[in-house]
Amino acid sequence: GAIVARLQESFLERIEAFCDRAVDVADALAERRISVRVVDQVLASGTSVGANVYEADEAMSAADFIKCLCIATKELNEFRFWVRLAGRRGWVAAARLGPLEQEAGEIKKILGTIISRSKRR
Repeated sequence: GAIVARLQESFLERIEAFCDRAVDVADALAERRISVRVVDQVLASGTSVGANVYEADEAMSAADFIKCLCIATKELNEFRFWVRLAGRRGWVAAARLGPLEQEAGEIKKILGTIISRSKRR
């Protein structure tokens, strides 16, 4: 049957805000004429976090719910890689990327908690 635990609206809004910030970073990279490949990776991984969390919220089973959140976590890890690269290369100001990287880490912890609690049920 359908999964019982749905994600809180406030968490979904936090995910949306994160994705908006990821798009802003991709736009900033594009404006600096950084490789289209890098821009696409930042855009894809950053927005995929949101898409997978939303997919999890409508999951038809506990297994599907967990699978979608695990994919979102992987995408967060990839996004973090690209953000760190952009920071090291000086493509985007570290002051702008630091808080975004921190938010990615906090969201990852929340997803990890939701995943582990869901697996115990």
